[in-house]
Amino acid sequence: MFGYIAINKAEMKFKDYEVYHSYYCGLCKRLKECYGIRGQVTLSFDMTFLIILLTGLYEPGTETHVVNCIVHPFEKHTARTNKFTDYAAAVNLILTYYKCKDDWEDDHDRKRFISARLLRPYMRQLKSEYPAKMAAVSSNLRKLSVLERKDEQNIDLMAGLFGNITAELFAYRADEWEASLRKIGFFLGKFIYLMDAYEDVERDLASGSYNPFKEAYRTDPDFAGNCRELLTLMMAECSREFEKLPILLHADILRNILYSGVWCRYAKITQDSRSRS
Repeated sequence: MFGYIAINKAEMKFKDYEVYHSYYCGLCKRLKECYGIRGQVTLSFDMTFLIILLTGLYEPGTETHVVNCIVHPFEKHTARTNKFTDYAAAVNLILTYYKCKDDWEDDHDRKRFISARLLRPYMRQLKSEYPAKMAAVSSNLRKLSVLERKDEQNIDLMAGLFGNITAELFAYRADEWEASLRKIGFFLGKFIYLMDAYEDVERDLASGSYNPFKEAYRTDPDFAGNCRELLTLMMAECSREFEKLPILLHADILRNILYSGVWCRYAKITQDSRSRS
């Protein structure tokens, strides 16, 4: 369920791309430093968006580093880190752990079991630091798991449960911006869940796996169009709430993601679906 909240590089200024990439590298750096390679492999674009959003809103002190990485060992890269980098690294690890744990319990996927076991040593420390975050992730994923086993087809209910998770993760602290951050997280989480289901529906039908779009795919003559409308509604609500925030720092990067980047994966999914038809 990761990788949907990314940039549209083709429509981004070069200087903005360098800044975006530096936050991505900073997250990778802190994941490795705090949680080792097992944490580093959980790196995602989605959490880079969260870092830049919170940085743009609160404008914390940010450090700039020049680093090498395992992917590009002979190239120097700029990495930006601040307190939100560490926060995003922590919640990313929490989300990954519980998702792997639930996948193991639901599907007995051995790879997921191993991944969850490798991350487990960090959970006690993270639970003491972020008890509300861990509780929200755990309880809502558990509810999703129960409803999946019942083959629940209420897409709004299912997407809303994942939205509850991201709403909690986006609400960094209780302050005047908490309500807006929760709404941004909620609708973005619903968008991620819906996109994931939309991308996987044909494969899930073929394999017999759960998908909340299963009935709609079989019975709705305008399934693709209605899905697009639903996804657009989620991003409209998310973007409307974003525009209420007094963000100037990195605003162009954030708008690139919200208004354009999130649709890049959708365009590829649609193109691939047409090519198979």
